[in-house]
Amino acid sequence: MDHAPESKWQEPTDNKTRAGLGKFLRPNTPYDNFMESQEIPIYRDIGVRRVQDLPRKPWKRMGGSGTFIQLLGTEGLWGCYVVEVPGAGALNPEKHLYEEQFLVVEGRGTTEVWADGNGKKLTFEWQKGSLFAIPMNANHRIVNATSSPALLLAGTTAPNIMNNFGNEDFIFNCPYQFKDRFDPSDDYYKYKEDITPDPVRGLAMRQTNIIPDVMACELPLDNRRSPGYRRIEPHMVGQQFYYWIGQHETGRYSKAHAHGSAAVLICLSGKGYTYTWPSTLGTKPWESGKTELIRRQDYEPVGMVSAAPMSGNWFHAHFGASKEPLRLTAWFGPNAPGRERGRPGEKAIDYGAIDMKDGGTAIPYNEEDPYLRKEFEETLTSVGAKSRMEPDLYKNSY
Repeated sequence: MDHAPESKWQEPTDNKTRAGLGKFLRPNTPYDNFMESQEIPIYRDIGVRRVQDLPRKPWKRMGGSGTFIQLLGTEGLWGCYVVEVPGAGALNPEKHLYEEQFLVVEGRGTTEVWADGNGKKLTFEWQKGSLFAIPMNANHRIVNATSSPALLLAGTTAPNIMNNFGNEDFIFNCPYQFKDRFDPSDDYYKYKEDITPDPVRGLAMRQTNIIPDVMACELPLDNRRSPGYRRIEPHMVGQQFYYWIGQHETGRYSKAHAHGSAAVLICLSGKGYTYTWPSTLGTKPWESGKTELIRRQDYEPVGMVSAAPMSGNWFHAHFGASKEPLRLTAWFGPNAPGRERGRPGEKAIDYGAIDMKDGGTAIPYNEEDPYLRKEFEETLTSVGAKSRMEPDLYKNSY
């Protein structure tokens, strides 16, 4: 039973009792209070099939309508919301000390970005599938170019900042300009296709402040999650918000792997589903009959799933369920893999992509629960597609 705190602190009366309530209700954080004060819905679950279907209400501060999305396991790690821009209208101008990025779910329009005291205003166009970021504490306004509503999905570091400072006036009205992040040059929002290795894990990285179409952008071969898997890490506006775009070939699925909470997968094209379960259930929970805590989330564009919910370290695997490849983007907030807590210079491994026998957390295909392969093949058959999971993948440790 949960207890309400006493109005007066009670000291233990003997050496056998302990101070405090023992059980309690977790309190709101400043970010929780902020969300509730906006008087729009707050969606909390492991995922959602399509964010387009979430209920939205008028959002006075933004000038549109929207809902907050706080998937299980992401609390305090990063924030998310979906906002509707009225047809032939615009959102209110704003600036803030937290990072923010947008994925355009529906519509077409422009965004204006400018700095206080600088007469130069950058304006760039976006469409369905565009991904762009806003420099920290830069003024910006989102404008709808059509008569139909536009819908944008936003990821932010608002929880990190609000829970630290606890002062909305400071967060929304700070005059400091981050000139190292925002240089209002004419090519600031010009798409850059160059690929370089990221400085931590050596994976493919693209430094660009906008991607015009995440469904069509080129993805270099990666092979870390499944045969033929392709992947890129966009790094935008000097922010710490981490994310990647990846694609599994039709007929192939990712190896299950485990890591801490923060990662949320967003379906861009194709249809699919994710299974996730506590690592304490082992690598073969169906075979051992430990299925009560297994969670499944189905999705299509633009659906979402928290890959490692609750307290993290859950196994999760992702499966395409259509004739077309499954393209996903994963958002982590400022919780980048390879940048977890540890001593500078300490040796680390890319554990989510390395098999368990080699010190990682990935379950090789030949050691996974047979249920995953069986259901995947049945799912593909039901949609008229064929499995490309060659038998050799289950004989050897791919």
